[in-house]
Amino acid sequence: MNTPCRSWPAAVAAALSLVSISCGREPDVAVLPDAKVLLYAEFTQEVNSFSPVLTTERDFRAGVLLYGEQVALEAPGRKQQLAGFLRAVADVGQGSLRAVPILQADSMSGGPLERAFYERIKADILSAVAAAPRVDGVYLSLHGAMGVEGMIDPEGDLLVALRELLGPGVPIAASFDLHANITERRTRSATVMVGYRTNPHRDHYSTGRRAGELLARTVLGEIKPVMAVNKLALLKGGGMNIDFLKPFSRVFRAMKGMEKREGVLDVSMFPVHIWIDDPELGYSTIAITDGDPELARATADEIADLAWEARTVPTPPGVSPEDAVDAARKAWLARALGTVVFCDVSDAVGTGTPGESTWILKALLERGSDLVSYLCLRDAVAAGAAFAEPVGKEISLSVGGKLDLVYNRPIDFTGTVAWKAETSYGKTVILRHGGIHLVLSELPMAGTKPGDFTALGLSVWKADIVVVKNLFPFRYNFLLQNRKTVNVMSRGLSNTDVFQLEYRLLPRPIYPLDEIDTWRRPQAQP
Repeated sequence: MNTPCRSWPAAVAAALSLVSISCGREPDVAVLPDAKVLLYAEFTQEVNSFSPVLTTERDFRAGVLLYGEQVALEAPGRKQQLAGFLRAVADVGQGSLRAVPILQADSMSGGPLERAFYERIKADILSAVAAAPRVDGVYLSLHGAMGVEGMIDPEGDLLVALRELLGPGVPIAASFDLHANITERRTRSATVMVGYRTNPHRDHYSTGRRAGELLARTVLGEIKPVMAVNKLALLKGGGMNIDFLKPFSRVFRAMKGMEKREGVLDVSMFPVHIWIDDPELGYSTIAITDGDPELARATADEIADLAWEARTVPTPPGVSPEDAVDAARKAWLARALGTVVFCDVSDAVGTGTPGESTWILKALLERGSDLVSYLCLRDAVAAGAAFAEPVGKEISLSVGGKLDLVYNRPIDFTGTVAWKAETSYGKTVILRHGGIHLVLSELPMAGTKPGDFTALGLSVWKADIVVVKNLFPFRYNFLLQNRKTVNVMSRGLSNTDVFQLEYRLLPRPIYPLDEIDTWRRPQAQP
């Protein structure tokens, strides 16, 4: 992990000198001396507003925290948003555009971000823009569902500050996760906004490329983008919102057709991260056209109508932890040919929960300790205590129930220290009790892919049960090994039933909390 320079704001002018830096270079395109300059940065975090655990700088260091040239050096290899943006700049610009990096700061989902760290990253971005000798456009790769302690809509705050710094004439492009919560401030500040079109997310690269193409073509004067944005009085619809399954497959297929229409540049739909407590929470649709506001409005409305039609599709059902263990035991053929994957719906780290739920562990101890199972649990205290013991020693600990005191409970666990190491999740220890392999760590682990377990010396093929704490990515990452998926629901901070979430700022009326017959929100009275 590259350590950011503490004096970054003070050194920004020298770091961004266009004479000495070629951070945004494209290997197969020679950049002209008089090329127009596009600055770019990435700042992503997804919040669970109901989590009591703050996201800190340590969480970003466990993810990505890079500055300056290091961003450009590593971005192409990551093949995500920034790589797509750089490819677009090279292809569209053909040497007439220069991409200059500022920073990349990415964290796993969690509770609200510490205000001081947010302000520092914001200041770094603004300082870099202010210090650049020339700025013809700016690209920001954002999540769209970030949360900061004591603040509403931090991404809107960042975009407003950037617009105030640049003035009205410099275009700003922003890309977002599919589950972004688009707000009025972002709409007012950004020139173009685009989002993923897949769930599970597989189009990070192409999303960055779309944003880059729009920004590059705007800067070169090839297009004059006009953007129409809708906010829907809608919090659910489409089951698990998987893009290639009904009903959302119909929506995304229609959106592809819309982009073939003359004058339509880009379309996006955002079925929102429901675990944000925000006064503008709800689905959003965006249409961007080349200078045609009426076409943009009609297209954004058309997408909203399609999303509204899908609102009554139920969320996939789940089972209790006890019933999940019984189901896995009965699925002997699935276990013989691969593994059974438990999706811990109520403690999905990918939605920002603490990752310390003990309900599935309790069920495994009571009725499934003979089955080979892998389960991750965040507990810094227990992980530290276990880490201090030698491999092979049997120890007893109280695990879980230290952060979320509303839905979670601690549980006593006795196991043998089977493995330990310092990982990106801090001190990490495997405790084995019968067939149960409890992975204790200081930071939350989502178990998104098989490699998360093989890195700990655990073969997914040898497991009867693998517990994952994410809702979507595992569904394609475990395709080779997974023979049966069980959605496990208990008490927890990532409940998928919006009736169970304790919103304070939520706009009303909104479906399904209210019986309404239109997605259109009431107009504010003068």
